[in-house]
Amino acid sequence: MSQQQGLGPRKAAVYLLDQVTGQGKLLPELIGEGALQHLGPEDRARAQRLATETLRGLARADRMLARFVQKTPPLAVRNVLRLCTVELSQGEAAHGVVNAGVELVARNKRTSSMKGLVNAVLRKVAAEGPEGWAKLAIPRIPGWLRGPLKDAYGPEVVAAIEAAQFAGAPVDLTVKGDAAQLATTLNGTVLPNGSVRLADAGQVSALAGFDDGDWWVQDAAAAWPVQIMDPQKGEKILDLCAAPGGKTMQLAAAGAQVTAVDASAGRMRRVGENLERTKLQATTVVSDAFAFDEGGFDAVLLDAPCSATGTIRRHPDLPYAKDGSEFGMLIDQQARMIDHALTLLKPGGRLLFCTCSLLPDEGEVQVEEALARHPGLTVDTDALDRPGIDPAWHTAEGGLRLRPDFWPDLGGMDGFYIAQLRKPA
Repeated sequence: MSQQQGLGPRKAAVYLLDQVTGQGKLLPELIGEGALQHLGPEDRARAQRLATETLRGLARADRMLARFVQKTPPLAVRNVLRLCTVELSQGEAAHGVVNAGVELVARNKRTSSMKGLVNAVLRKVAAEGPEGWAKLAIPRIPGWLRGPLKDAYGPEVVAAIEAAQFAGAPVDLTVKGDAAQLATTLNGTVLPNGSVRLADAGQVSALAGFDDGDWWVQDAAAAWPVQIMDPQKGEKILDLCAAPGGKTMQLAAAGAQVTAVDASAGRMRRVGENLERTKLQATTVVSDAFAFDEGGFDAVLLDAPCSATGTIRRHPDLPYAKDGSEFGMLIDQQARMIDHALTLLKPGGRLLFCTCSLLPDEGEVQVEEALARHPGLTVDTDALDRPGIDPAWHTAEGGLRLRPDFWPDLGGMDGFYIAQLRKPA
């Protein structure tokens, strides 16, 4: 690859890094707004991968750079250095990476005077190579999140979570048909819950079975809520915060009559596209969850808006785009959503509450408080008796706590909290 060819994805990746670390934007938000639209599919994927890998190793890159930089440079220069440091740590050819870093800084009028610094620093980083990188400590979760997690789980568990997050996430697929057959076709592994895991997926849309709608991408942990709900053919089920649609498709594949609700028209279009590709049926409704008041459902799935702190291994931009200031608002919203969802159930119906959060306030505590608010409401602990679920993951109030450090030999999982509640008959 020529230097010119490699500059486009790197430039786009640095822009993404500037927006995340400087403006508090999230990568999916930036990409949804068209930040990579000017690139071809291959370059787009490379830019996203470079940005993601740099964010995952940001603290380690900063530690390495601190040895060679006396005074912290402007953010735009710092992000070029970070990106190139991560590339060099992965064994990329030093000549190409150093030249690209210098060129990126030189082309920006505000930073061009620092190209000499960038050249000198990156040459020193290149001399350290992957060996020097590997000696550095695993990056820590930022303090605003590390503190609450340490209080909840203790320092050893937090260190294990950090290791899982730094290792990144493989691609998991939920399969409509025979998981073992698909795993053979794609050189994947069938996980204990039936998901298929791919260590090196490459371009997902190019994989066998994508165009035919045989499967969809969904972390193994995210597949468990519907498995625990155990939807039956013909049941009337509401997916109250449906986008991007993985759980909606699981419910539809089980033969349920699914109504999928989401407040975002754009995200609901994505649900519609996914349903069309997988040839599955569901009624889609664009509505605020609190405004939706159709009742009489056999079951409601509430994957409530949350801090998403369980998905950092997959979304390493989260710790840098957030600061924990929204926790209180989200926790209050979740409680109100549980109360509203219960009104949409028929007597004896079940509410599957889940969040992709590691914070007990967004999981265990929510269920404890819901049980106190609603006399007669119970937790269906028998529902947790599913393949692949370790009884040690069960929680005191009757839910299920999943963490990134679980399944360490298989590649981990996202952090999740799941509980099935039963409305009085």
